[in-house]
Amino acid sequence: MQMEEQILADGCRNGEGAARRELYDRFSGRLMAVCMRYAGDRATAEDLLHDAFLKIYGAFDKFSYRGPGSLRAWMERVTVNVALEWLRSRNRQGFTELDEGRTAAMIAEPTPSEMAEVPREVLMRFISELPDGYRAVFNLYCIEEYSHREIAQMLGINEKSSSSQLFRARTLLARRIRDYLKTH
Repeated sequence: MQMEEQILADGCRNGEGAARRELYDRFSGRLMAVCMRYAGDRATAEDLLHDAFLKIYGAFDKFSYRGPGSLRAWMERVTVNVALEWLRSRNRQGFTELDEGRTAAMIAEPTPSEMAEVPREVLMRFISELPDGYRAVFNLYCIEEYSHREIAQMLGINEKSSSSQLFRARTLLARRIRDYLKTH
């Protein structure tokens, strides 16, 4: 029988092995998906997941239960922060300013019906293949729903850079999706 979130969190806070195993079993798949969105490859994502769980296990004194779903939300925030730390520590983001007076050609974004034709695994692969900076901003803005101001603070860039990284990520994804739809 699954432990309730609050009991599970209290058990982890007290260092109980059964609670930690339950936490890992219940949330590792979801958190691995978060890590994959930022890392782009499975081996790095597995390392990030390991680091995230170590940080989570060590930070339960900072968690306060706020109702169903609050444990998962807190763990996802910790995991995103671990992934962002990894990106910053390796200085791999490759953020570039949008050249003044020169913008990338806008590719029409696919319609919802066109998107329904692209398997989820294919779309996730396209996202994982984005350059690190584009992928980080795309995930933070489109999936985590942070503002450009918040993203700029998290990544140590300016808001204009965040916006241009998102524009370029969407343009690359639109191009990849259009190419996929032509051949499938």
